[in-house]
Amino acid sequence: MNQVGPQQRLSTRLAFLAAGLAMAAWAPLVPFAKTRLALGEAELGLLLLCLGGGSLVAMPVTGLLTSRYGCRLVVLISGAFTCLFVPFLAYASTPLLLGATLFAVGASIGTLDVAMNVQAVIVERASGGSLMSGFHGLFSVGGFIGAGLMALMLWAGMTPTASAAVISALVALSLVVSAPHLLREPDAAERDAPLFVVPHGAVIFIGALCFLSFLAEGAILDWSALLLTTEQGLDPSRGGLGYAAFAIAMTLGRLTGDRVVRALGGKRVLLVGGLCGAAGFFLSVLAPSAPLALVGFVLIGLGASNVVPILFTAAGNQSAMPASLAIGAVTTLGYVGILAGPAMIGFVAHASSLNLAFGGLGCFMLLIAASARLGAARAG
Repeated sequence: MNQVGPQQRLSTRLAFLAAGLAMAAWAPLVPFAKTRLALGEAELGLLLLCLGGGSLVAMPVTGLLTSRYGCRLVVLISGAFTCLFVPFLAYASTPLLLGATLFAVGASIGTLDVAMNVQAVIVERASGGSLMSGFHGLFSVGGFIGAGLMALMLWAGMTPTASAAVISALVALSLVVSAPHLLREPDAAERDAPLFVVPHGAVIFIGALCFLSFLAEGAILDWSALLLTTEQGLDPSRGGLGYAAFAIAMTLGRLTGDRVVRALGGKRVLLVGGLCGAAGFFLSVLAPSAPLALVGFVLIGLGASNVVPILFTAAGNQSAMPASLAIGAVTTLGYVGILAGPAMIGFVAHASSLNLAFGGLGCFMLLIAASARLGAARAG
């Protein structure tokens, strides 16, 4: 029987930190891969789909694996494959090999993502309090550390392969430290869960809200700089400030989110978060100056910070299907939003304007706010 206490909470945080570190390793390597393989933009774009494709293939089956073998085994095996494959991203010598490596990295990180969220749901449920926002905050912290450390090592003259290997070593260290207290056994309530359940009921609804939230996050990553430079007149060298403001605000919101959820309840936080995110999107397109638009990105980060953690808690506590399978389904739907978001914004911007596209994202956040009662029905 699994024992859940402070050590299990720490192990869960370390797993989220490791996943954030691993995810951050790829972005600084993209320019090197493009140059090394002489890739055009179209070729690179197709290869980038392999990363998401690997995750989408792995995520739906990971819930089944955790219900059969426990979180510990799934987290450690997927983490080991992640550590193995990440350095090959800097070493792959042909487009085919790079595509295969990206697919493998996507599958291993996607598996780790679902398994650690299943562990997080079980640990949070046993604690009787709100912990999910803090867990997701550690993922964001890992992303900051990984991206910053990669940039520093590359700037100092280390080879891309060596830099990626250092990140893999840090991921491995985090998982080794966490390993003794990851949950060894499947959740008792899910040992006899069916091999597959078609997502239905509350799971589909929660997954749809995750899709909208992740869609907004993916759009900000790829389009915020263009919005600030083309619509607000910001110098291109400062275009990244929008995403930086969003990411910092989101990290701070998640690190403090557990206390906020305990004080206000999941429904109120989801309502206020959706309204705050919507206000941020509308401000980013209506602001008369770039600094005020940056305030909009801060509001988006703060508003969206606790949306996904609350929805994951709700997915783990619903009764329509086993929690592990529900987490896999909700994570997959959310990840589709990350992949689809940038393309959808591009189509809308081409047909009308980037301002209108971002305004549409604000409407999506209003939809999340309007769905707060149902979306967080089992999250407090």
